[in-house]
Amino acid sequence: MLLVENIILAINSLLSNKMRALLTMLGIIIGIGAVIAIITVGDSLTLSVSENMQSMGANDVYVMINPKKAEDEESKVIEGASYGTFDTISNVTENDYITEEMIKELCDQFSNDIYAVNLQYSIGNGQAEKSNNISNLNIYGVSAGYFITNKIDLLGGHMFSEEEFNSGKNVALVSDKLVNKLFEGDIKKAIGSEIPVSANGQLGNFTIVGVYEYQQNYMMGMTMGSGDDVTSNMYIPLKASNTFKHGDINFEYIQIITKVGVDSDKLVTKVKNFFEPYYKTNRNFEISAFTMGSMVSMMTDMLSTITLAISIVAGIALVVGGIGVMNIMLVSVTERTREIGTRKALGAKNSSIRTQFIVEAMIICLIGGAIGVALGIGGGILASNLLGYPAKPSISGIIISLLFSMTIGVFFGYYPANKAAKMNPIDALRYE
Repeated sequence: MLLVENIILAINSLLSNKMRALLTMLGIIIGIGAVIAIITVGDSLTLSVSENMQSMGANDVYVMINPKKAEDEESKVIEGASYGTFDTISNVTENDYITEEMIKELCDQFSNDIYAVNLQYSIGNGQAEKSNNISNLNIYGVSAGYFITNKIDLLGGHMFSEEEFNSGKNVALVSDKLVNKLFEGDIKKAIGSEIPVSANGQLGNFTIVGVYEYQQNYMMGMTMGSGDDVTSNMYIPLKASNTFKHGDINFEYIQIITKVGVDSDKLVTKVKNFFEPYYKTNRNFEISAFTMGSMVSMMTDMLSTITLAISIVAGIALVVGGIGVMNIMLVSVTERTREIGTRKALGAKNSSIRTQFIVEAMIICLIGGAIGVALGIGGGILASNLLGYPAKPSISGIIISLLFSMTIGVFFGYYPANKAAKMNPIDALRYE
């Protein structure tokens, strides 16, 4: 009952000095608002980065050939640290690549772990021509796994069938930019049409089976030109690349899509052990395998650390606000000296006087904290939307901020409250 009475007294005191109470809360409002806004933006950014990296295949296994380091005796020692040097002979030869036979054996050996393999081979820049119109192309031979990790939006036609992949038919997926250039934008007319394609001195005729929506893709070559006069990607089955190139194709890099529930870290070890015999005698190159899971964890940890650091800096405003609360409570104690003396003369205990003023300080900080939380959530959502990330207010951050603001009230309210509690009732009653 005494606590309820103290809360009522505190609210009445604040209502009797509204402007002073608002100015006192201002530091708390700014501090809490800044912290909540920063946490909201930081969490939204972290979630967005994590989801994007997951969509890029964070649980997949990436395999590539890397130059071997030189022997230990050739390593350099700088300030006590050893830095290996790479062999001078580092040009990739036919014997250094990952071959199709290796990949097939890998898939057979780990069929319970591997869902698909993303293989892509760059044939190079080429051109397609029809009715004296030319469309510039980047030509890629791809496996079925490519379209699992790289989504394209079909506007017409169909993706390559299993039979087209296996037989290596001269079929192609082209962009709407090529259709605009060669078929006056008529997708129905383009599908089923055969176009001559030239690249690196080779010539082939390809039947268009699908048209996808063009999007700038800086991961697979620079985009040149503007409007419909751009260099777009043309995709053909991987086996068709062999025919077009007139030779075997090999790979410096492959991406393994894992089955659901497979431990990708364990699969990395298996993949390394699988390739070790192939590259044991290779003087210049070795196989490295890794997942993006560790990179996701590193990125999220880094963003969380940055968010925490900035929040701590913003939290300094809370300390400033707490000093403001202490200052106004000291003024309040001075103004109510005779009231304190009267209460003590009527038998009020020191603990009751102390509790009264601590509760008042806590109420100031709690109201200020609630206003700050509302402004912080609004500011954080606005900032996240402007940055293009989905807003994600932190419930734990809100609760911690409110508890911290109340702690500020107790900490900075204790000294004025204790001063009021220790007053001599006779001196307090004589105070003018």
